Amino acid sequence: MPKRALIFINGDLPNLDATRGIIRPDDFIIAADGGTRHALALGLLPSVVIGDLDSLDPVNRRVLEENRVKIIEYPQDKDETDIELALAYAIEAGYKKICLVAALGGRLDHTLGNLSLLSDVSLSGLDVRIDDGVEEVFFTRHQAKILGRIGDIVSLIPWGNPVIGIHTEGLRWQLSDETLYPHKTRGISNEMIAEAAEIQIESALLLVIHTRQEGASHQINGRCL
Repeated sequence: MPKRALIFINGDLPNLDATRGIIRPDDFIIAADGGTRHALALGLLPSVVIGDLDSLDPVNRRVLEENRVKIIEYPQDKDETDIELALAYAIEAGYKKICLVAALGGRLDHTLGNLSLLSDVSLSGLDVRIDDGVEEVFFTRHQAKILGRIGDIVSLIPWGNPVIGIHTEGLRWQLSDETLYPHKTRGISNEMIAEAAEIQIESALLLVIHTRQEGASHQINGRCL
């Protein structure tokens, strides 16, 4: 079984070349409905497509059917979004590392909803991240490591409650046993001073946003997760 599931969402992909930099040869490819277009644009054939298929282009659907790709169709009148269904499929299949691609940009409600999905406490034992090759986004409840380049931007945002006991290494403005508050912006736009940065927290939920500097895509080498 591949080590990681890569789920393509029907959001924006700002830089296809940057996205290519995070793809691994053994990724298990899932497309959430219209996210199929991104996978095909990158020369990837999904193993499964999930959703109500309201945004799946007929031409792309024909490609899937011609290649006998597994399609799981849900009714449009459902409680879950397509990304939630795709995420549940990957988890039920046993994947501990999951990368969501094209889950940012476009509609703000979808972006916030996608971020909220990742905050579910049931995912705390998994490594689930959003990554499009330009921005990498994930939550941490304990500790995390970021791989990137000197000059990359890292923002730390408390999710809902103050995050206490924050320690960082590899960032220009180091935090040592400090607290970040949701109504303050102190954790925004820190900067990597090494190719790896480490974050530790004592409690609560911290949103980590890693923005790679322009031109860094060729050195990412599949570093999502």
